[in-house]
Amino acid sequence: MTITIGVHASNPSLYHLYHLTRHGFAQRELEPLGESVAFHPYSNGVRTGELLSRGVIDFGGTGSTPPVTAQAAGHDLVYTAVSAPRPEHGALLVPEDSPLRTAADLKGATVHLAIGSWQTHLVAKALDDAGLSYADDITAEHSTADSEQLLRTGAVAAWVAQGPQLAAARRTGGLRTLIRTGDVITDRSVFFTRRALAEERPEIIEALTRALRRADDWAAAHPRDAARIASADLGGTVDDWESALTALPWRIEAVGDAFLAEQQEAADIFHRTGFIERPVTVADAVARTAGRPAKAS
Repeated sequence: MTITIGVHASNPSLYHLYHLTRHGFAQRELEPLGESVAFHPYSNGVRTGELLSRGVIDFGGTGSTPPVTAQAAGHDLVYTAVSAPRPEHGALLVPEDSPLRTAADLKGATVHLAIGSWQTHLVAKALDDAGLSYADDITAEHSTADSEQLLRTGAVAAWVAQGPQLAAARRTGGLRTLIRTGDVITDRSVFFTRRALAEERPEIIEALTRALRRADDWAAAHPRDAARIASADLGGTVDDWESALTALPWRIEAVGDAFLAEQQEAADIFHRTGFIERPVTVADAVARTAGRPAKAS
């Protein structure tokens, strides 16, 4: 059997696992189980649930929003692991001279963000905490390559930046952080799979988690080399990538009750604002053991 791992640039752990195939982290873990490994690159992490459901991939990872929207779309997924919190991974930026000072001031504003990614969770939760609605009180537009320039010229009021784009914007100056990610959500990377694989072959999931930890350990120990890989492949300067990558925790943890509670809160906000059409019970995305849900640790 070949285990196909989905890869996209927005999940740093999977991205570096893929680009470090010469080290054979995944193959080394799967071979003793009689399995081989393949990678399936794609560009939009929001599609992860769909690709799992269609059998295109067996294992994937995103930020916090896509698994919730995947559940809402009827995909039977199971959470397998999460990263440690990433409080400095992204931020909602405004111009230095903007009159906006709190999330409540965003009422009526146009905000650029990666809609459907963890950034939707960040903005929706920040607005909800301020008594505002993601659906009714802002105009959310998809980020583009011009988002930073549009922000600087006043064409949009705020922009959620992450990774090397955030590092570059801060290096250039003229912008300030209105909402720090870590003040609103934990912003973990989230890894998940199809229920059948999680419940029938848990040893494969354990092996893949070990492989992710090996890749994370390498990236944590070699941030400059990891930055060179990303810069050559995705653009941006090596220095900005190194700043972004060194801000990540590079630690994989078990799925715990606190994470599930945060996901449930996000799901409830998404449903209340119409971002998803039906309610989601996040705890349903936990592997069952002997017919019962496994207790999160």
